[in-house]
Amino acid sequence: MLDTIITGATVVDGTGGPARIADIAIRDGRIVAVGAVDEAAADTIAADGLVACPGFVDPHTHYDAQLMWDGAASPSGAHGVTTVIGGNCSFGLAPIEAEHAPYLRELLAKVEGMPVDALEQGADWGWRDFDSYLARFEGRLAVNAGFMVGHSTLRRLVLGDEANDRASTPAELDQLRALLSACLAQGGMGLSVDVSSYHSDGDGRPVPARGADVDELLALCRVVGEHPGTTVEGIFDGGSTGFEQPEAELMASLSVAADRPLNWNVLVVDAAAPERIEAHLLPSRLARQLGGRVVALTMPVIVPMNMSFGTYCALNLLPGWGEVLNLPVPERMEALRRPEVRARMLAGASGDVGMFNRLTDFAGYRIGDTFSEANAGLIGRRVDDIAAERGIEPFDALVDVVLADDLRTVLWPSPTDDDDAHWALRQQLWDDPDVMLGGSDAGAHLDRMCGGPYPVGFLADVLRGRKLVPLERAVQMLTDDPAQLFGLTDRGRIEPGAHADIVLFDPATVDAGPARLVPDLPGGSVRLTAEPVGVERVMVGGVSTFVGGVDTGARPGRPLRSGVDTTTVRPGGQP
Repeated sequence: MLDTIITGATVVDGTGGPARIADIAIRDGRIVAVGAVDEAAADTIAADGLVACPGFVDPHTHYDAQLMWDGAASPSGAHGVTTVIGGNCSFGLAPIEAEHAPYLRELLAKVEGMPVDALEQGADWGWRDFDSYLARFEGRLAVNAGFMVGHSTLRRLVLGDEANDRASTPAELDQLRALLSACLAQGGMGLSVDVSSYHSDGDGRPVPARGADVDELLALCRVVGEHPGTTVEGIFDGGSTGFEQPEAELMASLSVAADRPLNWNVLVVDAAAPERIEAHLLPSRLARQLGGRVVALTMPVIVPMNMSFGTYCALNLLPGWGEVLNLPVPERMEALRRPEVRARMLAGASGDVGMFNRLTDFAGYRIGDTFSEANAGLIGRRVDDIAAERGIEPFDALVDVVLADDLRTVLWPSPTDDDDAHWALRQQLWDDPDVMLGGSDAGAHLDRMCGGPYPVGFLADVLRGRKLVPLERAVQMLTDDPAQLFGLTDRGRIEPGAHADIVLFDPATVDAGPARLVPDLPGGSVRLTAEPVGVERVMVGGVSTFVGGVDTGARPGRPLRSGVDTTTVRPGGQP
């Protein structure tokens, strides 16, 4: 007897092939038949009028900590994401020694926007090696979760406080190689690196990964190639404005050294500078010439992201802004009151700042939450309107507002990339074999953005919006494409033998609701979340984890281990 049969669904199977009406038979967590099924089942799910597709695979998350207290991976799990990859950007939670845990918490709070209170109270920090970290998730997940091994985490463990500032010695490199090898043997999905100038730790120093030299990076990538089912991920400087030849060559060489694909986050589309796309894809073109593969992640929806002068965010990365916004709050406020400081900051944001151009239209910002009587009535208003009323320049009006709130004001930039030219360029990029959908950062920047629901937002646009790709191709881009890149075994498709990770959704309504702040993190901190719309059922391993958007409490997900839940993907095997 079958465990479950889904009847009458419109099956979009993840291969890109035509949709068809079919039944789906499930036994022991696997799909055993797709078509006309007449075998008896313990449970029948009528899916007439609904689309059945594979569970979505999110290749770039930071759920490493949140899954400790939220096995549902909210909000991603409710929106049909059934597999997540964490440990990205060189930041993982294992291996670790107790003495380094406070440093790592402060680093994650600074770089990835995870409140320290939530990190301290939401996890016991009792694991040490990679195996004991993965073991924490057994029987506690509503999603499947694989984790990269973070280069910053490894360097902190081996080099201690000096990891941020210098390359490893030969003896230390041997330790790093041995430690990475042990993590990969215990199930690490691969190596994540940070070769950028974006990230600094809780003390304002470069994150540990940035202390490495090229020899160390190449040596560790060769270790990745010694283990089956592994991959490489990274963040690099050229991601903002396009890669120069030396950095592109480095990225290609890392893929070649590992004999694995390398994916990087995130390609931001700018129709005002379409020529920049080739600079973004230069590492991919060089890698193919050398026998490697470099894949750019890009988001298929515009994810609103709020900004703040009070806590670390992308504004800190604008030229000349970090030296002001990294000051202690009292000194920061004093600096922001000075006209010459404002003039320097505005000048730094006036040129071409690549992926951060969308943040520099200060007149178009809308005021979010405010915290002072002086700002009463400003919520939802545009800065240019406020400036006109006050007879001052928009940037001065913006700074005056945040100063009145002791820098706590929530600011919402207006999207500058939501026009036909930008969407046409995105559509063109989606056809490139070296571009893949992803980059949600789900689990990070918790009070700033809500990228986890991007798959259903994309489907809503495909079905009822711009309709830039057919539904079948859209589903393939969200499921089979990332599953193939990571070598996820028997995931990403609805076919006999595959894991029964399935989403049932209503094509007439599927979408994500508006993002809203909720104070549900350990310690009471707030985060942004969103409710699913039209996502009728999510199944992981044949077990329903969400029905009508409601968490069933079932936890059939698993921590994924390289070489067990993945097969080796080599660059030459890709299109």
